[in-house]
Amino acid sequence: MKTIVLSLLVVCFSLSTVKSYSKQISKSENKGVNQLPARGLCAHRGAPQTHPENTISAFKAAVKAGAQMVELDVWLTRDNKMVVIHDPTVDRTTNSSGKVVELSLPEIKKLDAGSWKSPVFKGEKIPTFEEALNVIPRNIWLNVHIKGAGETPVMAARLLQKEKRLHQAFLACSAKAAKIAREAVPEIKICNMERQASNWDYVNETITMKANFIQLRGKITPEYASYADTLKKYGIKINYFGTDSPETIKLLFSYGVDFPMVNDIVHTINYLKDYSIDIK
Repeated sequence: MKTIVLSLLVVCFSLSTVKSYSKQISKSENKGVNQLPARGLCAHRGAPQTHPENTISAFKAAVKAGAQMVELDVWLTRDNKMVVIHDPTVDRTTNSSGKVVELSLPEIKKLDAGSWKSPVFKGEKIPTFEEALNVIPRNIWLNVHIKGAGETPVMAARLLQKEKRLHQAFLACSAKAAKIAREAVPEIKICNMERQASNWDYVNETITMKANFIQLRGKITPEYASYADTLKKYGIKINYFGTDSPETIKLLFSYGVDFPMVNDIVHTINYLKDYSIDIK
C-alpha cells in the first residue's frame, strides 16, 4: 500500500513539474513573439528586386529571407480604404492607369499588379494595408510610409492599435502627419521624414519632435558615427536609404546605423553571411 501511495505521489509531482515547465516554456515563447531585432536589414517595399513591389508575394519573400524590418507605402483610395502602393498613380506597377485617390477599392482590386514584373506574378493584386499586416509577423519592425494627405496617418495608427501592432510599427511621415496621428493614438511610433537642409538640422529636429526613428540618406561619411551617438542618447533608431552593397552595409553598421534599407533582400541577406556581418 505504501508503495502504491509513494508511486502516486511521484506521478503527481512529475505531472506538476511538467505543467510548471510547460508554463515557463509558454511564457518564454510568448515573450519571444514580440521581441524585436536591435538592428538588421529593412526590406524596402518587400522584395522589389525579385518580386513585384508592395505586394503580398514581395512581403512573404522578405519575411522568408529573414528581413528584420519591412517597409511599405500606404495611400487612401477614393472610398477611404488603405492600400499598399508606392506611386500616386497605378500606371507603373499595374496594367491600368489613374490616380490612387481617384479609384475605389473594388476598381483597384481588379488590376494586375504582378505582370509588369514577370508573367510568373500575373494576377497579383494591390493589397490593402490590413492584408499586408496579415503576412508580416509581430517580431520584426514594420516601417509604414504614409503617402498623400488627409486622414491616412490617423487611420493607419488606429488600425495598428486595433491589430496590437504598436510595439513593432512606426509611421514614416511628415511632422504634420505625425501630429495628427499622435493626437489619435498617442503611443504610435514615428520616423521623422521632414528632412532639413543639413543632416545635423535633421538630427536635431528629429530629437525635438521626439520621434522614434530617423531615415538618413545620401553620402555616407564618418560623421554618421556622431549622428548615431547623439541620436542614441534619446533612444532614436536610425534607418538608411538605401543600398544593396555588403561593404556599404558593413560600414553603416560600424557607424551605428541600425537598419539599412535594401531592395534585394533575398540575396543581400546571404551576402552578409558571407561577409560575416552579425545582424542579430
